[in-house]
Amino acid sequence: MSELNILGIGVLSWMIFLPVLGMIIVLFIPKSQTKYIKYFTVFITLILILFGALMLTRYDTSKAGVNSTETMQFVEKVPWINVDIPLENVGKVYIEYFLGADGLSLPMILLTALISFIGAVASFSVKKNEKGYYVMYLLLVTGMMGTFCALDLFLFFVFWELMLFPMYFLIGIWGGERREYAAIKFFLYTLFGSVFILITTIALFFSSKDPQTGYHTFNMITLMNPNALEPGSFLGGLNTSFRYLAFVALFIGFAIKVPVFPFHTWLPDAHVEAPTAISVILAGVLLKMGTYGIIRISYPILPDAAKFFMYPLAILAAINIIYGALCAMAQKDFKKLIAYSSISHMGYVLLGIASMTTIGMNGAVFQMFNHGTITAVMFLAVGIIYDRTHTRGLYDFGGLANKMPKYFGVTMIAFFASIGLPGLSAFISEAFVFLGGFKNDTIRIITIISTLGIVLNAGYILWTIQRVFLGNLPEKWNELKDINARELVSTVPLLIIIITLGIYPSLFLNLMTTSVKQLITILGF
Repeated sequence: MSELNILGIGVLSWMIFLPVLGMIIVLFIPKSQTKYIKYFTVFITLILILFGALMLTRYDTSKAGVNSTETMQFVEKVPWINVDIPLENVGKVYIEYFLGADGLSLPMILLTALISFIGAVASFSVKKNEKGYYVMYLLLVTGMMGTFCALDLFLFFVFWELMLFPMYFLIGIWGGERREYAAIKFFLYTLFGSVFILITTIALFFSSKDPQTGYHTFNMITLMNPNALEPGSFLGGLNTSFRYLAFVALFIGFAIKVPVFPFHTWLPDAHVEAPTAISVILAGVLLKMGTYGIIRISYPILPDAAKFFMYPLAILAAINIIYGALCAMAQKDFKKLIAYSSISHMGYVLLGIASMTTIGMNGAVFQMFNHGTITAVMFLAVGIIYDRTHTRGLYDFGGLANKMPKYFGVTMIAFFASIGLPGLSAFISEAFVFLGGFKNDTIRIITIISTLGIVLNAGYILWTIQRVFLGNLPEKWNELKDINARELVSTVPLLIIIITLGIYPSLFLNLMTTSVKQLITILGF
């Protein structure tokens, strides 16, 4: 079990709470000193990347278990809430501050650190109440990071809900014309899903019994042990209607965040109205919290229900892929097109998860990371042109390739990565997803149908290139300036990762393979 302490504090606690420390310091910086506030926020997020790099060097790929504390890495486990409850069959509520990382969570921790830095650099375009913006931004980073590090269900739920608060204000105060509507819609949808997660979390608590303490538990690792859920309890045993109901409840909560059809309608509004940096965070990290919840909680704790719902999950994945691509093709707003593109590409992740094969699940986790980097560049590209022209209409441009050649080059790499061009990162992850789906006889036909999304994806991306970059440039855009140094700082690191992982995917795939194999073993495949 790898450990990494910095100044006597575990690295995961630093990853989670360093942004809170930064937020407190920002609160004491005079609001007139916006330059210091901006650069300090970038500095804090840059430290997160450095800590992530340290974790990467200390991570043991051969010992990355999913259902064992001994094989979890960077573990921090101390009592948090320890209260005697005078109720029959309860005895004591014992909740731990329990953090750890494995091949499922480490990629998401690294992605969160990277996108947080990129978003902080992109946030320089915010010009209104900047101090309040960066306070909310750093709090959001804590909520996201904590969600991927937590191994206690109660702690997971705390961080899951914490993320809602800053995101609501970041959209509702610093968003576009319809920002209040988009913020409220996002908040209500996510809160609605959280109710289902909370109810199932409570049911799991009262159905469990820690073999060591004899108390009910929120410990995810313990709950993955079939013996922890008592046979006579609400969710004990296997293949019961209550376990299937619990799986559906969890799925609804996580599906809203992904988002899975028909819970997707909040996403286009949130993306269109959110500031560029928040759109980057939303697509790059927040959507992954939903699929991560499925593979971290739903699958290993309720494996029988996961197998029972394999086919419906694959159908929903196919709908996401094809419906999202068709909706993207119909858009006239550049940002909304990418929003629907995200819905389609998250369908690939869900298909890989539904395949319940090692290669398919590897593809799903890899696609989560790749989509985060690719879609971040695409939203940054929209923000770059919107800052100059104050329009996102796809028919308002044409001929930008000659006027802004650097911008054209940056955008083309991201666009062709989104298509799944060989040599770029998404090709490998999408190929693994389809290989996994085809390997599973139950969902093979659904997988074949889902490949239609590849053609549709290429269709709307190439059409967008034609409308925005080719043809004749309207005279009103003759004074447009090409991408600047700050914008290159926010895009080039992501492009380097996209190209590197496209050429040498094993660099990343090796992180997750051991954990994915164990998860598939738990599922009985």
